[in-house]
Amino acid sequence: MNKTLTSRRIFSWGSLALATSLLVSLLVPSAQAATYSFPNAPTNVTSYLGAKGVVVKWTPGASVEPGISGYVVSAGAGSCPIFVPASNHTVVTMPVVIGQPAGTPVVQAVNAYGFSKPAASNKSYTAAQLATVANSGNKAVQVLQLSDLHGAIEVGSSFGGPLLASNWAADRAANAATIAVSSGDNIGAAPPISTEFEELPTIEALNLAGLDVSTMGNHEHDRNIDHLNKMIGASEFQWVVSNYSAGSLDALKSGSKQAKNYTIIERGGVKIGVVGSNTPETVEQVFPGNLDYKDASGAKKTITINPGVVGVNAAIAEAKAAGADVVIAVLHQGWLENADGVAKGLFNSLASQIKGAAAIYGGHSHQTFATVIPGNTRVAPTVLGQVRNAGVEYTRTQICLRGGKVVGQSIQHVLKAATPTINTGIVSTVTTQDATSAALVKKYKDQLSAKLDVKIGQVSGVFPRGGSPAVERSGETPMGNYIADLMRAKYGTDFAIQNGGGIRDTFPAKTYIPANTALVRTGTGPLDVTLGDAFTVFPFGNQVATTVVTGANLWKALENGVGGNYPGDGRFPQISGFKFSFDASKPLGSRIVSVTKLDGTEIAKDSKEYTLTTLDYVIYGGDGYVNVFSPAQAKVKGALLDVFVDALKADMAAGKVTQVPAADGRIKKVG
Repeated sequence: MNKTLTSRRIFSWGSLALATSLLVSLLVPSAQAATYSFPNAPTNVTSYLGAKGVVVKWTPGASVEPGISGYVVSAGAGSCPIFVPASNHTVVTMPVVIGQPAGTPVVQAVNAYGFSKPAASNKSYTAAQLATVANSGNKAVQVLQLSDLHGAIEVGSSFGGPLLASNWAADRAANAATIAVSSGDNIGAAPPISTEFEELPTIEALNLAGLDVSTMGNHEHDRNIDHLNKMIGASEFQWVVSNYSAGSLDALKSGSKQAKNYTIIERGGVKIGVVGSNTPETVEQVFPGNLDYKDASGAKKTITINPGVVGVNAAIAEAKAAGADVVIAVLHQGWLENADGVAKGLFNSLASQIKGAAAIYGGHSHQTFATVIPGNTRVAPTVLGQVRNAGVEYTRTQICLRGGKVVGQSIQHVLKAATPTINTGIVSTVTTQDATSAALVKKYKDQLSAKLDVKIGQVSGVFPRGGSPAVERSGETPMGNYIADLMRAKYGTDFAIQNGGGIRDTFPAKTYIPANTALVRTGTGPLDVTLGDAFTVFPFGNQVATTVVTGANLWKALENGVGGNYPGDGRFPQISGFKFSFDASKPLGSRIVSVTKLDGTEIAKDSKEYTLTTLDYVIYGGDGYVNVFSPAQAKVKGALLDVFVDALKADMAAGKVTQVPAADGRIKKVG
């Protein structure tokens, strides 16, 4: 019953034409002002073989805001990209590495928001031609990165374990100096194929895919330390976290395997250091006790997750002192939005303070983003990247070392949705599933289907989840209305509150794939839903409880709900029995504009008490709801999942299709 929650948001780029055009069309942020945009693509790109590499020239595209910081010149996987500051001339010699595959040079402009579409050169080059100007002093490192997989190991909208394994194998074939990393939340908030087996299937799938290093996310702590240590023991990859309190890493171990504050992996003659950090919000997002451990003397201790980058910077310095040629950082923090000419989010602010990392990868906010911090004559550029959750994409980064120094990076977002058509000109995205990984998924799936493919109802359409910003974390949403109304009606209370981050998938669920192909899952409806879908949407095992709340504390709770990292936090309240409006442009703690009953009667900030149905997780302070409800008066009634499933079954027994509710204005964003 002890589980958690999460969330957030973001954007992207890539060095292949089709992938990038798809991304740019998907990722234009709705919050940005009309005068701000991604960069325009360069034009008139030409190239020729020079004495020291490929000489590439281009004409800048029209100016935009935020201003262009520079250009990335690359030639796909296995190439040695270079970053050119915008103030420099629009011509550069792109280094060539020994054994570089054939390719076409491309140029992308970059600003704080992200990358332009790639502009391809008028010439392409064979491997033999490139070999004539290759230099042994040039090294290309490739980084494959994902985040927030959340146990999505079945192939569907996700790569799943089988396609991730086959695609990463193909990527490695292009560059021996390849490392695969995760920014955390590999497990937790997962579909039944992972949660029903204590998350071991996900760890096993990542082992088969060849993951090398992962940091911790908040969901790695959804269960207690003993469970996390079981995951560490099952992992063939190294766990790293650089911002945990002194001594706590000694408790994160299983046998000879232990979490470290950094690690170094040698690939293709290059020593690659990896450091990592988790979000300090974890303490709010797990049940009390999940961060507790006993030290060597048997004394009870609690992991403290430090904010800021002191630990990360110290770990980078240690890794370099230990011989790392290049260091990358994986952070479980996310980009929030591009607005007012600035890329905003804790990921961005932390990345700007990290010293000495060639690439920094984010997570936690379940969105796509990428840009470059330009650096200067003394400091190398740094590429930033982040992906969406549930395995729908990963990043593929090339880092160029010339004479031991980083001179540039390129990054691609590889999308599962585009796998039939994306081709880099070097390595096609693979659509054949890895057989060993597919057999692993099937082994666990076969044990679940009889139990979870049971039809529990029909719905009139898909209950949405996600988006940018995520609907359940930014405003009123159909599943929020539906579940909150069910909770309030079932227990007859004045109000109900469900945290938006507790809603983990669409309904029917994208990441639950029934073995029964006769079920209707797509189209205009009605759509069949199963017990597996219900487990996937609400995977935490939360209990429903009733309690009381004063008017003053209701206002306080709502301020928490629209605070934090709005519009990305899982704390956003989905409600029933009342209405509220808020203005997210106002300072934290003063964003709630009005709170009323359904008939419009004002709910004052006073001591008057109201009855409330919510989750045990929320009552006891999860997602920042601290000291607002009344744990002493709480009465646990039963599982949230039962409330949800019973309502769907009742409709089915009555011959009814459960309707996706329309928004009724109970939550309004103003200002």
